[in-house]
Amino acid sequence: MNPRALLLESFRAAVAAADPARILPPHLPSPPHGRTLVVGGGKAAASMAAAVESHWPADAPLAGLVVTRYQHSLPTRRIEVVEASHPLPDGRGEGAALRMLELSAQLDEDDLLLALISGGGSSLLAAPVEGITLKELRQVTKSLLQAGATIHDINTVRKHLTRLSGGRLAQAAGKAQGLALIISDVVGDDPATIASGPYAPDPTTCADALDRLAHFRIALPPGVRHYLESCAADARADTPKPGDPCFSRMENRVIARAHDSLMAALRFFEQHGILALLISDSVSGDAQTVARQHAALARACSTQRPVALVSGGETTVSLQPRHGRGGRNSEYLLALALALDGDPAWAIACDTDGIDGSEDNAGALLTPDTLARARTQGLNPAGLLAAHDSHGFFSALGDLVVTGPTRTNVNDYRVLLLGLK
Repeated sequence: MNPRALLLESFRAAVAAADPARILPPHLPSPPHGRTLVVGGGKAAASMAAAVESHWPADAPLAGLVVTRYQHSLPTRRIEVVEASHPLPDGRGEGAALRMLELSAQLDEDDLLLALISGGGSSLLAAPVEGITLKELRQVTKSLLQAGATIHDINTVRKHLTRLSGGRLAQAAGKAQGLALIISDVVGDDPATIASGPYAPDPTTCADALDRLAHFRIALPPGVRHYLESCAADARADTPKPGDPCFSRMENRVIARAHDSLMAALRFFEQHGILALLISDSVSGDAQTVARQHAALARACSTQRPVALVSGGETTVSLQPRHGRGGRNSEYLLALALALDGDPAWAIACDTDGIDGSEDNAGALLTPDTLARARTQGLNPAGLLAAHDSHGFFSALGDLVVTGPTRTNVNDYRVLLLGLK
């Protein structure tokens, strides 16, 4: 198998390890005495709903509503699927979230609330709290994304600005029993952070949200500032905290995580006779900085046989007011190419959801002759990196990885392949 095909097949193996059709059915509970209401949101929500329907008894009551990203839907019969905007929320997601709250409030103690949660749920289930408009919520979200805030920072803010986040969905379920099946896209796999933790107790406060916004120097719309300052002054208005009685009936269960997919990739490489080493499943920080660190690691890795250095996690990109196209994975690869400076290596960096940032590619591929081919075409790699136009760079070379939506999401996937003759 040639190196390009090897890297692409390894990525497919990692994604397959997080396929809801495979991983979700063993975690389904027995039907309750009453009704089962399915709610949820995220990039994997439609595929998770389809997996539930395929394995739920035909004679057991089942209904519900989930929200997924545009073009991520699948046909379902008993669970309604709504498509909405990501990463900036829109009215379709807001309306669906409000309907979920209404449906959840109608459950009683014989019923089950089954939540299907995956990455992207924060934006897709973003119904603003009272006093904040959707426009203001979009403005704050966009500013945090452009500032290079981590998902933990962003969700600390969004948990206090939206109606389902930070355990509020569990709070709405009343006396019903609840189970959240969760596909993790965050470092650490904390249910309180994944999709802003609609089912989990929230250890953060409105004061924490204000602190994060101040740290990134975000200009706050009046409604947002007033709400957060009022909430910070009155803890009763905050999200439900650990120990709140509403969580005594709830279970959060992570059914897929980055580590599992990375281990599947390691097994894939080993089956092809290549030594595979897991650098980390929780890499974070600036994409260019991580790329330089990995280039240094590659130079220090003296090997007489092929070796695959595998890593996951989620990097960030701090954008200028004017910037080109590209996501964190293609930015990482372009920075890696410059840091390696011609040293022979193959690499892949992709988002397991199939979308790198806001583009239509999952990521890209790096080859030993990437820089040489780029200069032959008159491209300026350093200039394009400075302009955050990694998409344009790899598109010109024909090295984008385009998979379409994978309908799952366990964060980034990176491999640095060394020692190939």
